[in-house]
Amino acid sequence: MKALIIINDAPYGTEKAYNALRLAIQIGKDYEDSEVTIFLMADAVGCAIPNQNTPNGYYNIERMLKAVVGKNGKIKICTSCAETRGLKDLNFVEGAELSTMKELTQLVMQCDKVVTF
Repeated sequence: MKALIIINDAPYGTEKAYNALRLAIQIGKDYEDSEVTIFLMADAVGCAIPNQNTPNGYYNIERMLKAVVGKNGKIKICTSCAETRGLKDLNFVEGAELSTMKELTQLVMQCDKVVTF
């Protein structure tokens, strides 16, 4: 089964990215044959910025993205969203790559499940 999780909110300030990644990690644990793709749009492109430094005991979105990649998940970043925020030329977390609306459209049509946060 293929699952696509679209995240729109910033990595911190709300818990939408956190909950989306909790879901992705749990899918990877419970359904090892599944394919999970995370698509970061709008302010969620900030989720893929490396070297996040969060207080002890607080969740860390970068580590959560790495956990998704560690279970063979894919991380896609909306290029135009990254450009708008001046982030396009950053080195993103390992395993994350820039993508397009065309690819997002293909993923939506190919995946069995699509969830938006």
